[in-house]
Amino acid sequence: MTDDKLLCEIFKSARKDDMYLYVDKQRGLLDVPEVLLERFGKPVSVMTLILTAEKRLARAQAADVMAAIRDKGYYLQMPPAKEEYLLDLYRTPTQAKY
Repeated sequence: MTDDKLLCEIFKSARKDDMYLYVDKQRGLLDVPEVLLERFGKPVSVMTLILTAEKRLARAQAADVMAAIRDKGYYLQMPPAKEEYLLDLYRTPTQAKY
């Protein structure tokens, strides 16, 4: 593909919810470091799409994803940070009211 387009394959992690690897479809996982793949778990292909700098993605800028794939061979999307107040709710013991 040209520099302004990239055929991208997206894999989800079998170990961590909301963790994804974006790679060049033609190269696949060849450029992803072995240590990352070990921590990522078995990659499960979820989607193939054509990326352009203008493409809207849910949690990343397409131009950043494309640059990382061209520079490193992959883009790792980490799970979103948990909201602090949700952690506080989880830590707070609940009391049953009868």
